[in-house]
Amino acid sequence: MDTGTTSTVAETLERAARALGTHSESPRLDAELLLCEVTGWTRPALRVRGDEALAAPRRAAFDGLISRRAQGVPVAYLTGGREFWSLPLAVTPDVLVPRPETELLVERALALLPADAFASVLDLGTGSGAIALALAAERPRAHITAVDVSEPALAVARRNGVNLGLQRIDWRLGSWFAAVAGSRFDLVLANPPYVASGDAALERLGAEPMLALTPGPTGLEALTEIIEGAAAHLHPHGWLLLEHGGDQADTVAGLLDAHGFADIGTYADISDRPRVTLGAIRPRREPRATSITHRIIHHKERP
Repeated sequence: MDTGTTSTVAETLERAARALGTHSESPRLDAELLLCEVTGWTRPALRVRGDEALAAPRRAAFDGLISRRAQGVPVAYLTGGREFWSLPLAVTPDVLVPRPETELLVERALALLPADAFASVLDLGTGSGAIALALAAERPRAHITAVDVSEPALAVARRNGVNLGLQRIDWRLGSWFAAVAGSRFDLVLANPPYVASGDAALERLGAEPMLALTPGPTGLEALTEIIEGAAAHLHPHGWLLLEHGGDQADTVAGLLDAHGFADIGTYADISDRPRVTLGAIRPRREPRATSITHRIIHHKERP
C-alpha cells in the first residue's frame, strides 16, 4: 500500500479505507482504530492532525496492520483489545471477539438480577470473560462462576479479571455443566457456538476459533445440550438465557418448553434480529403447556 511518497494522516486513512472496502463492513473505522494503535493518538486527534505528514516508520507499521486486516484478521486481534459493556478487554486469537449484540444477553440478565441480591450466576463458554465480567461489574453481590472448555481462553478471561480488578469470579475449566457437577444456580446464561458448520459466514470468520463459532452441522448442537442439562443445575424458578442465531429463536423456544421451562420470551437485538431467548424452570407441580407461544420483544419496545 506504500506509494513511496510522503502522505498526510488524512491521505493515509483514505487510502487504507479504500483498501479495506471489500474486506470490512466498517473500513474507515477499522483504518482509524489501527492508526490509533500505531500512533497512540485518539480518533479525534486523527482528524485534528489530518494535514500532518505521517512518519515513514509509522506508515510502514500501519500498512502492515492494514494488510493483515485485509486478510481477515479482526481489528481486536491486531490491537489486542476490545471494549464490551464499557469494559476494556484483552482479546487474543484464543477467544471469540466480543460482539455488541451480546450486550443484549447482559442487559436481560441484569433485568432479572436485583442490584442487591446475593444471586448465583453461571456463564457457560465464557471465552474472554466478557459476560461474566460485565455482570460482576454491575452486580457486586452476585456469586459468578464462569466456565470454558479452552484453557487458553480461561487464561485470557482471568487476565481480564485481574486487569479490571474483578477477581472474585470462580473460573472453571470444563465442557458446559461438567465443570459444575452437583451445583445449582439462580441464573444460567450462555453465548454458545451456534453457526452451522456449512455456513458460508465461517469463511469470513476464519481467524477466530472455530470451537467458539460452530458446534456441528445444524448449529443447534450446543444450544440443545445446554437446554437438556440446565434443569438439573437451576434452582426452582431459576432462569436460562441463551444467545442464538437470528433464525433459531422458534427452535430454541420449543426446546425450552419441551425441557420444563415457562415464561419463554425472545428479545431482538439493535438490528431487530431475534437474538436472546430465555425461560424460567417450571416447578414440577406445574403442568406443561400443550402448545407454546412466545413473543419476540423488539428493541424499540424495551424501556
